[in-house]
Amino acid sequence: MEVSVIGSSQVNLGRVNDNGLCSFSRNLNTKISVVKSCYSKRCNLEQSQNAVCPSRSTLGFSLKISASANSQAVVSEKASRKTKPIDDVKLYVGLPLDTVSNSNTINHGRAIAAGLKALKLLGVDGVELPVWWGIAEREAMGKYDWAGYLAVVEMVEKLGLKLHMSLCFHASAEPQIPLPQWVSQIGESEPSLYFTDRSGQQYKDCLSLGVDNLPVLDGKTPLEVYKEFCENFKSSFSPFMGSTITGLSIGLGPDGELRYPSHHHPVKGNTQCGVGEFQCYDKNMLGDLKHHAETHRNPLWGLGGPHDAPSYEQSPIFGGFFAENGGAWETPYGDFFLSWYSSQLICHGDQVLSVAASTFKDVPITLSAKIPLMHSWSKARSHPSELTAGLYNTAHRDGYEAIAEIFSRHSCKIILPGMDLSDEGFPNESHSSPESLLAQITSSCRKHGVEVSGQNSSVSGSSKGFEKIKKNLLGGNAAVDLFTYQRMGAYFFSPEHFPCFTQFVRGLNQPIQSSDDLPVEDAETTKSLSGLKLQLQAA
Repeated sequence: MEVSVIGSSQVNLGRVNDNGLCSFSRNLNTKISVVKSCYSKRCNLEQSQNAVCPSRSTLGFSLKISASANSQAVVSEKASRKTKPIDDVKLYVGLPLDTVSNSNTINHGRAIAAGLKALKLLGVDGVELPVWWGIAEREAMGKYDWAGYLAVVEMVEKLGLKLHMSLCFHASAEPQIPLPQWVSQIGESEPSLYFTDRSGQQYKDCLSLGVDNLPVLDGKTPLEVYKEFCENFKSSFSPFMGSTITGLSIGLGPDGELRYPSHHHPVKGNTQCGVGEFQCYDKNMLGDLKHHAETHRNPLWGLGGPHDAPSYEQSPIFGGFFAENGGAWETPYGDFFLSWYSSQLICHGDQVLSVAASTFKDVPITLSAKIPLMHSWSKARSHPSELTAGLYNTAHRDGYEAIAEIFSRHSCKIILPGMDLSDEGFPNESHSSPESLLAQITSSCRKHGVEVSGQNSSVSGSSKGFEKIKKNLLGGNAAVDLFTYQRMGAYFFSPEHFPCFTQFVRGLNQPIQSSDDLPVEDAETTKSLSGLKLQLQAA
């Protein structure tokens, strides 16, 4: 099978061999060698919360990459012999955010191929690949280039892995992946294209939901442009749909999540997490708010967002709007504003998911989209971080019922991050409870028959984090049928992390350890991942 990359200035892919690895015309000077040895009892995630990750000499297989064209990943026969398939929970791993570069070539293609081989032999079901609007439709509206993404899909297909692809209609700061050039050019003369806070600061990593139905993109609405993007994607990747490509995630906002960019402003110093700010000050959002207030016969309520809300880095006690007792969020005005603010977000999610559902209705793939886990200050009665993000969830109101309902209507799964988080990981002053918030959201999903896909929020590799994931996946009340570990990169394959991940996978595959799988000592030492500089992002 030939894999080609059009216009590549970075990597030229050659023929993919039977092992799913590629030969390259450019030497990346990459050399990876990870030891072969069965896992240590010290890293058995089922034993206790004091489980320790194995040392760098206890990895379950040997992965070797040389600078030659004949590089291969080698796996110990003993390590792979007892692996069983994951029946109840499918396990995926996210590829680096910059797997496909801004010039539409594969970054570190040989390392990616070897990593895919390693995951396949470990027993992972598939991988997730971000597809960036700013790369595939970079130069002009309707001018699509899928070369780099098609090359990655062929690599995945060759190895027999499954693939979920995430359509990202937002930009990324790190690695730097902007919106399409032609969109940014329009934004220079039309600032209302972007979300705006009360000080006039714009968030330019995605379009404001206030322009969803306005012909601001050279005479077309963003929804029309998203639909054409989806249709061209469907046509270009149709040979892989339902076979290699089994899932598709649709971006709904910042970092792909259904929310406002309420926390994009950097926190100064070493302060606790602030509540964020409302993002309703572009002219289109303000115009809609004004009209909404007038229809409710309270025109003064439509002049702007709450005047007494805190700023980005401040706690809820500032300003008075989020006060625990007597805060404006509990007044008729507070309910008016928060209902409007959240309804705009839900309407946006509904419309984008409708576009995706209608486009891919005849394709045998699963649609999904991501919602955030805004757990900071979730123990406060007002849940201020959720409110500024557009999630109208408080001590006396369930803000996730309406969201689950639109996902159910479009037969779309919810992707929920934070499966690795526990309450004990956050100080009391943060008023954070990711566990209770996670339970609330999954309960709403069950009520509306919405399936949940899980993700982790960090790639720290702590044993407690892996244990928490496993509990959320295999516990008695577990609602997750697919989990995507975010994300592959240099640290992912490091001696500090990869042995722990290996044990996590085996803990899902083999809950009962066989006597044949007892540790075998190996004197080999692990070499560092020199030359592999993949971006490590958790979102």
